[in-house]
Amino acid sequence: MKKNNNAQRVCQLSAVAAMMLAGSAHAAEAFSADSQWMTGDWGGERTRLIEQGIDIKADFVGEMGANLDGGYNDDKTARWSQQFGLGVALDLEKLAGWGDTTAKIQFTRRDGRNISNDRIGDPRAGTLSSSQEVWGRGQTTRLTQLWIKQQYFDSKLDVKAGYYGVGEDFNSFPCEFQNLAFCGSQAGNWATGIWYNWPIMQAAIRVKYNLTPELYAQIGAYNQNPSQLENGNRYKLSGSGTQGTLIPVELVWSPKLNSLPGEYRIGYYKSTAKADDVREDDNGQDAATTGNAYRSHSSKDGYWFVVQQQLTSHNGDASRGLNIAANATFHDKETNVVDNYQSLMFVYKGPFNARPKDDVGIGFSRIHVNEDVKKNAELINAANGVSDYDDPLFSPLRGTEYNYEINYGFHVTNWLTVRPNLQYITHPGGVNEVDDALVAGLKIQSVF
Repeated sequence: MKKNNNAQRVCQLSAVAAMMLAGSAHAAEAFSADSQWMTGDWGGERTRLIEQGIDIKADFVGEMGANLDGGYNDDKTARWSQQFGLGVALDLEKLAGWGDTTAKIQFTRRDGRNISNDRIGDPRAGTLSSSQEVWGRGQTTRLTQLWIKQQYFDSKLDVKAGYYGVGEDFNSFPCEFQNLAFCGSQAGNWATGIWYNWPIMQAAIRVKYNLTPELYAQIGAYNQNPSQLENGNRYKLSGSGTQGTLIPVELVWSPKLNSLPGEYRIGYYKSTAKADDVREDDNGQDAATTGNAYRSHSSKDGYWFVVQQQLTSHNGDASRGLNIAANATFHDKETNVVDNYQSLMFVYKGPFNARPKDDVGIGFSRIHVNEDVKKNAELINAANGVSDYDDPLFSPLRGTEYNYEINYGFHVTNWLTVRPNLQYITHPGGVNEVDDALVAGLKIQSVF
């Protein structure tokens, strides 16, 4: 009954938003290429609401992936996944006189299937990345953000508290690609079981201090609660099921080099929750051989580096030019499946004078599985008396997966971007026996 009530409330909220859009939008403004919203300015009402402190958010991301060649299952097909977001950002200084205070509430709905799961990876091992980044974390409606933020001391100190994901503030990264290895917070993709990326929320507090106009430091504390991942707990606000706290710290520098913007991040995280060793038991022996439980560690940690820098402009136009980005994460080898990851991306914005708002991108990534994970699989196979990869009981040996993507973003309007892409995955899941895969993708992003 509770589940049905929650779903009913979300449907009612969506219906109210839809009626607002339908009742307020003017035909002359809706679908205008120059508008930042597909539904237009609602006869000026949307701008008036923003001026009063109410900014309604509605957006859509849809992604298609088709296996053109290779993978574990070469039966050709295509898969579609999508995300619809609905929320509101509030300026509480305008609404209630609370100085330097903002708040946000956001619901997210995900649906669809993933070509990486259905065709590319060996189901016994899966893939490490995903050709459709918008898929995952449960195909359902979730409360994703519910937070309030206040600034102090002439905006030098910034405190944010409520329910939201770690990657919103730490190791944050844009999503101009379709493959997950180039999209969003990468520490969250590989920090197994402790760092929950969008659209999962966690009870959290984040404190940021601006040391200079170009440099700030921040620290956070995020409730580590695996029950938040369950579809039945997608609106859960209680702390039941808590196993520990994730504590990230980060230093962020945003200089202008040759008058062009950049951002450089270095960070560290520590989880206080218990974590199982990937290979050894309490006696330091191989658990797959002894049959004992895997050793429990009191914590796990890791660190990351992020670089984003615009390298060139186009005839003095800083909105166009070549941008470079790089990501690297490193994780606890005793407890984490992936022990290190690196990526490099190039994006050229405004490649043609006739298409000054388009962009073209190319990315390369490497995802390395912990050597102890591979050794543990070898020991499991030995214990089960299997050595043939085609045996259903065989545990695939995982090493390194490489992902490549090239894409072109058509800026159709200010509220619609269509991004066809080609992806190539070498050793999907890090399994050498799985054929390299070629995937055709299409990403659609729209703001309502």
